Amino acid sequence: MRNQKKKKAPTLHSFNEDPFIPLNRLHILLCATAIAAVLHRHLFSILSSPTPISSSLLLLSDLLLSFMWAVTQSFRWRPIRRREHPETLALAVPDPLLPNLDVFICTADPSKEPPICVASAALSALAFDYPSDKLSVFISDDGCSDLTLFAFMEAARFARHWLPFSKEMRILERCPETFFNSTDDPRSDEIKLLYQRMKKKIESVMEKGQVSDDLFISEEDRATFKKWKNFTRSNHPAVVQVLLQSSRDMDIMGNPLPNLVYVSREKSSTSFHHFKAGALNALLRVSGVMSNAPVILTLDCDMHCNDPNAPRRAMCYFLDPELSPKLAYVQFPQRFPGVNKNDIYGGEIKRLYQINPRGMDGLKGPNYVGTGCFHSRRSFYGPPSSPPSLLNDLNEQTSDTPLSSEAILRKAHEVASCEYEDGTKWGSTIGMRYGSMSEDYHTGYRLHCEGWESVFCDPERPAFFCKIPITLNDVLSQNKRWCLGVLEVFFSRHSPMIFGVRKVSFLMGLCYSYDGFWTSWCIPILIYGLLPQLALTNQIPLFPKVSDPWFYLYAYLFLSAYCQDLIDFLASKGTFNRWWSDQRMWLIRGITSYLFGAAQFALKQIGIPAPGFNVTSKIMPDEVSKRYEDGIFEFGIVSPFFISLGTVAIVNLISFIIGMVNAVRKERGFDEMFVQLFLSAFVVVNSWPIYEAMFLRKDGGRIPRRVTDWAIVHTLHG
Repeated sequence: MRNQKKKKAPTLHSFNEDPFIPLNRLHILLCATAIAAVLHRHLFSILSSPTPISSSLLLLSDLLLSFMWAVTQSFRWRPIRRREHPETLALAVPDPLLPNLDVFICTADPSKEPPICVASAALSALAFDYPSDKLSVFISDDGCSDLTLFAFMEAARFARHWLPFSKEMRILERCPETFFNSTDDPRSDEIKLLYQRMKKKIESVMEKGQVSDDLFISEEDRATFKKWKNFTRSNHPAVVQVLLQSSRDMDIMGNPLPNLVYVSREKSSTSFHHFKAGALNALLRVSGVMSNAPVILTLDCDMHCNDPNAPRRAMCYFLDPELSPKLAYVQFPQRFPGVNKNDIYGGEIKRLYQINPRGMDGLKGPNYVGTGCFHSRRSFYGPPSSPPSLLNDLNEQTSDTPLSSEAILRKAHEVASCEYEDGTKWGSTIGMRYGSMSEDYHTGYRLHCEGWESVFCDPERPAFFCKIPITLNDVLSQNKRWCLGVLEVFFSRHSPMIFGVRKVSFLMGLCYSYDGFWTSWCIPILIYGLLPQLALTNQIPLFPKVSDPWFYLYAYLFLSAYCQDLIDFLASKGTFNRWWSDQRMWLIRGITSYLFGAAQFALKQIGIPAPGFNVTSKIMPDEVSKRYEDGIFEFGIVSPFFISLGTVAIVNLISFIIGMVNAVRKERGFDEMFVQLFLSAFVVVNSWPIYEAMFLRKDGGRIPRRVTDWAIVHTLHG
């Protein structure tokens, strides 16, 4: 018996290292040598430079570019690609042995996040190919809106028809709105009619702004909504409403339905609520009382399931006995089916959601991006070495008490109260971490610091689809909020550059530093976007001549950086046109969201408060959507972002024209001013949508005349 071989565990997942790793490391060595040579030349040429201030600013820019390049290489050190084997899981782990799963969906404002869309997201999760008695969906409504609750009561009724239909038809798109928009199958006509009736009722309630008495089906419903008469967004008691209960409710085929629970945590104007992190922590506690599943999926309200097998793919990692003891979460990438042909706003953000996570996956695992992520509940309660009693590590419900019982609901209301966290470690070492508007970045980073690891799961069929903002102001405002959040972490006592490199690993610390120091891009982009151009206007050379050997080193660094970025983008199934849009948006963010995010953070440090969390609107007029589909930039409003963009665009256009005229006149030849002419031309080409919106367009999405006038005035006075 001792010599008998131990039975080999089934292979639930596998991975392969990127075949370009050796080339990446060779490229790192060559580029590092070239960068060191350029910085050396810069440093020793300042003293003899006729323009020492300009040379010093360029040196500062190059130092920051070098730093960001260096931290970026940590993603290229050991990228891997994983594959899951759910077919093996089905053989190794029968459905009764699968762990329970809780799904968290957060919404905050029904006027910006339509309840019908949030309900569709929840329906797609309820319809997972997962045992219904092991699945619970919790909705956090931070707006405490009776309109949202009504939408979910209607969704609960529709679920009785939708779940058996979607499973019997084996459809992959379990979001009803998406499915009905993409099929003409006559077999779906009857249920489509039910969905349209539900949608009409919800939209009618939204138009009226209230739930009228004639819509109540029972006296219980009427009593539920009476509570809302004295509620406001910032002052209301906790509300926990069980809409579906697996032990009680059945679909039309007689099968048990998953649990569906509506939660609105208590709000008080005298208590700080910590935005989305606070809402998720309230769900963490309420679900702990009601279902206590060991695995939790967090979803944004504008995200829906595109692969009903996504939970089983995640379980391929959580049920691996070698990986699971230290596995905090399995992160799926965000995918955006609504981007237009050329993705003009770089909405896919491939580097953040696909390229960089693969690089981190070869180290300790990807960062948490706030949605599409399966978490181990125990990871929220302490490091992997903590005793199970401290981790609240319960793999199933502690009793058979129904979710709607008085005792369970009383405890759920208690843990959703404002004062429950007072004097506890919630938000510091337990649950989602507070202290940053980017709670996802902060929480994932702190979990890695505690010794947890994570996994990047990117199957061929996207597991989840998200919506994206389709106006430039919304895109830049969202980016500015992210910048402010990561800066709050980068300059905290848990800074990834100091704390992270010691607690996680040197390379992981650099990975988190890349995101944490995003805003530093604004300095080199702003300097290279204005200084050489102003010098060109005054015929002052700042760079080597084309005939100087140093010119070719500059050219090599520029071309290698852009070419490698293009290769990374194409390897992630991108296109050249989308890559061009992505690099243009990097430049645009550099002089808008990065710049304003850094300024807002600096003001906050000296006591000038920053605006609170703003929900990005998911509702857009038809003409705005039409322009987006046609690939036309949407400006349309007066925004400081657009004044900054307009100013830089006009400066570069004027400097390019003056530089070309002077070069033709031989006052300063192409040989001497080529680099500055190239930089101006490069910005001008990238700025074409801005010129078009300032001077050529007449539609509602053009840049307002007032913004154009301010940009011209700033240019003339600059």
